Amino acid sequence: MRLLRAFAAAALAVLALTGCSTATAQRAVPPLPRTERDRDDLIDTAQQVLVDRCLAQQGLVLPNASAPQDHSAAAPQDRRLQGALFGRGHPELSVTLATGYTVTAHTDGCLAAAERDLYGDQRLWFRTRVVVNNLRAEAQQRMKRDPDYRAATARWTRCVTPAHGARPDPAVSTRCARESGLTQLRARLEPALLARVRAERHGQLTPYRQLRTRALRRAADLYAERTVQVTLKKGSDSS
Repeated sequence: MRLLRAFAAAALAVLALTGCSTATAQRAVPPLPRTERDRDDLIDTAQQVLVDRCLAQQGLVLPNASAPQDHSAAAPQDRRLQGALFGRGHPELSVTLATGYTVTAHTDGCLAAAERDLYGDQRLWFRTRVVVNNLRAEAQQRMKRDPDYRAATARWTRCVTPAHGARPDPAVSTRCARESGLTQLRARLEPALLARVRAERHGQLTPYRQLRTRALRRAADLYAERTVQVTLKKGSDSS
């Protein structure tokens, strides 16, 4: 989870220009960001706002890295903050990937509450997000089982293995990858395997996209609400 406080201020400023201009203005439907990176930033920032609200209700706040810390009280406070943020006890959610790794998460805590607000279904979002975020890793694992790729990897290993046990120079590693055929095989196999994995994981990709769209609209709506509140406050202060 990225803590994009600076982006939050920027997003609020943009929506303030597009959402309303007077203290009596009605909340408008905010425009959605055009690029995937900006959409990710908007969702991440909205999630941070929801997490901050949740923590504030418990008298907690995420520490500012630049602020001086009271180390005598840090450990108990950190444990309380960690529990409030990520949840306590045994994780209720678990997904074992095709790569063999298992990812877990809690259904309590402020992060889980923020995900429920944004995505609607935290359990489904967790399952689909974990799978989708590891599609490339799954494709790379399949690539490593390919006989031609394994043979090229063996040639690369022989090429880069120094005679006296020193670490190979990065330039040597790059040259050996090219000469062994490893670079060419990776460039050919990985995109094809990734496309195959994505097709096989269609059942996870579809709800992932649907939930992400819901979160994007909820995030934009959240900032529109905040913009109206700020504008109304400024209007009352100036009167």
